[in-house]
Amino acid sequence: MRPVPRLLVPRTLRGRLALVAVTAAALLLTTLTVAFDAVAERHLLSQADDRLRGTLAAVASTIEMSGRQVRVRETSHDEILDSNVWVYDGSRTVEQPASARRRHTLARAARRIADGTGPACVTAAGPDGQEGWRLCAQDVSPHGTGVVAVAAVDMTPYASSMDALLTGCVAFGVVMLACTYVLTRLSVGRALRPVTDMTERAARWSAVSSTTRLASPTAPEELRHLGVSLDALLDRIRSVLRHEQQLTAELSHELRTPLARIVAELDLLRTRPRSPSETLRAHAVIEGAAASMRTICDTLLDQSRATAATSPDTPGTCRVDRVLNRLAGTEVRAGVHTSVEVDAALRTGVAETVVERIVSPLHTNALRHARSAVTLSARATPRGVDIVVSDDGAGVPPDFAPRLFQPGQRADPVDGHDGAGLGLALVRRLTRSAGGRVWHDDSYQDGARFVVQLPG
Repeated sequence: MRPVPRLLVPRTLRGRLALVAVTAAALLLTTLTVAFDAVAERHLLSQADDRLRGTLAAVASTIEMSGRQVRVRETSHDEILDSNVWVYDGSRTVEQPASARRRHTLARAARRIADGTGPACVTAAGPDGQEGWRLCAQDVSPHGTGVVAVAAVDMTPYASSMDALLTGCVAFGVVMLACTYVLTRLSVGRALRPVTDMTERAARWSAVSSTTRLASPTAPEELRHLGVSLDALLDRIRSVLRHEQQLTAELSHELRTPLARIVAELDLLRTRPRSPSETLRAHAVIEGAAASMRTICDTLLDQSRATAATSPDTPGTCRVDRVLNRLAGTEVRAGVHTSVEVDAALRTGVAETVVERIVSPLHTNALRHARSAVTLSARATPRGVDIVVSDDGAGVPPDFAPRLFQPGQRADPVDGHDGAGLGLALVRRLTRSAGGRVWHDDSYQDGARFVVQLPG
């Protein structure tokens, strides 16, 4: 089987589905047209046979027999006998139409059908050999003595009707195929519009910083599931990239000090002569700094590999419930109950240690100011994961809210707490470095509520 040339196959999914729909519709219409043509042809032949039988019944009423003599009685409807009717008595022709001498082919067909036994109907070629004639024979004698009448009818009008019907069917089929193609392209294009939007949005987004989701609640069910799967895949990619960025930042931060020592010692060696003892000391300092750099690299890389090997989570991700439950169990205050409300399957695209360092200061503040209850909750949102820390305390003073996340700021410096006012500033810095944000919900009236939005 030869493959279909690629030039004949549409390149777009919409074009291919439209081609499949048109092909299926063409096969269906062809089958229906052939079946309709066969049924219509049988119906027209049945009509012609009914007309011929009516003619033969009229002829039978004109037959008279006197002994062995057969005579056709003249009636007021003699045109019946003049319109292609033959009457045979055995081998003798009793009556024939006036045009029989010109229509030799039709006359021979009438003779052949008259020589048969019982009523019969056949289709024979006309005198010109083109259009068909329908002939029916019937014994018309009163006592079945062998007098046979044959009637013929020209099928040209019936054939014209069939041609008109067939032409109409073909025209209807062409129009239906054109409509099917156009409607299929429009329908498929409309159905695939969410896919186009998802593609354009994905092309505009940053692989790390974007928090917009591909899944849309208004999309069809199949596309919504596709969007959810793609969002999960992108979340894992973002988590791995953030993990690598965090590892790079830690390496850069830790290596900066020993590298600066090496550079400083080399500068000193170049600027002035050094005694042998000073040179040996400089070499020792450089060697120690290099060893420190190697130790830092080995430690951070081994820790990263161990975390990736032992943790069932994707590197740079964590289960939110484990962090919140651990904080609720380790950070306690007498008379204050901490409740956790989070789905066990909820995950965030931030490392577990980072999430703990972000939520811990918020939880500590909530315990300090709460009267009796602190709630740690988390929920999935279109932009990622929202972790909410709320308490039933006095809340944040309105005049202090604008300075809430500034370093060194405290709402009540004489509240007996020895903190330096750096906790919330650290929370904001860590949240921003993880690609999220944190804010105080000033609409909450039953205490204080802080919301941390992290990537999913």
